[in-house]
Amino acid sequence: MFLVRILVFLIVMTISAYSTEVKIGTLVNVEGVRPNYLTGYGIVVGLNGSGDGTTSIFTLQSIANMLRKMGIYVDPGAIKTKNAAAVIVTAKLPPFAKPGMTFDVEVASLGDAKSIANGVLIRTPLIGPDGKVYAFAQGPVSTGGGYSESNRGGKIQKNFPTAGIIPNGGIVERPLPFELSDLKNLTLTLNSPDFSMASEIADKINSFFKMKIAKAVDSATVKVKYPPGVDEVQFISEILNLKVDTNPEPTVVIYEKTGTVIMSGDIKIDPPVYVSHGNIYVSVTKTPIVSQPPPLSGGKTTVVQKVQTQVVEEKGRIFGISSASLKDLVKALNQLGVSPGDLIAIIQAIKAAGKLHAKLIIM
Repeated sequence: MFLVRILVFLIVMTISAYSTEVKIGTLVNVEGVRPNYLTGYGIVVGLNGSGDGTTSIFTLQSIANMLRKMGIYVDPGAIKTKNAAAVIVTAKLPPFAKPGMTFDVEVASLGDAKSIANGVLIRTPLIGPDGKVYAFAQGPVSTGGGYSESNRGGKIQKNFPTAGIIPNGGIVERPLPFELSDLKNLTLTLNSPDFSMASEIADKINSFFKMKIAKAVDSATVKVKYPPGVDEVQFISEILNLKVDTNPEPTVVIYEKTGTVIMSGDIKIDPPVYVSHGNIYVSVTKTPIVSQPPPLSGGKTTVVQKVQTQVVEEKGRIFGISSASLKDLVKALNQLGVSPGDLIAIIQAIKAAGKLHAKLIIM
């Protein structure tokens, strides 16, 4: 048996700092227009001896209750079957789901079944947060794999045979208690709250319809009044298709488990910065330089800043970088062979010092 270890050291993704136009629909959600989660408890039958057996009491009781509803009275203690398994059924009902619409459901074993592959889920009511039944689920379970036989009767597990899906296995029986026509105002919620973006979305809507109907309430909410006699669906469609200028916030995402660093945007370091980590010494300095224009050119004498980044290792290797961007600093550290842990620690320290002008996300 051989163990293969894969280590991702560094992935750098750069996104242009220039603004781009995107549709409002990709930046916001319409309040009330959302998926709804449903949950149910059911029984999967038809298993080839891989079910719960007699160790899961609730499975035997459920089978007895099911048979009782069919007019067959059986003592739960007398039931001995390994061809059935108790499962939890979950589903995400799309917005505006109407009776008769079908959707996918997910099935997961609740007891100690070894596999529910190729089993059939018996009709299961799916209940919403309010305790009402909104849909039913039924059908064959697909696990996308299961067990594959190897030499001498051995078995190799492939995927997870105790969880699967039923494509189009759910059917809506009750409409959701939400009607778009009941809303007096349209509320847009931003996926990433931002005061500037909320204000720009409101201004764009007001400019397009040539009336002040939109207002940014806070960094995450934009309220829009319906004009008299407007068609709600067409009105919302026009708003969501409007385009606004966006300037993504510089972000650094760190995956500590894999040692991966992802950078987006024009990320800057505010010099001077001095970092000493282990046998590595990092300095980011800023030196003023006088810029003198030629005689009679009409220019003015100005003072500019020359930024220099240096990374020094005990071995004497020095890398000079003529910018204060985090991307150049990471490249220099990468050339020195810095470990992922050291790289992450350095970036976190610079951020803690208030010198890294970017949003830091650690996962």
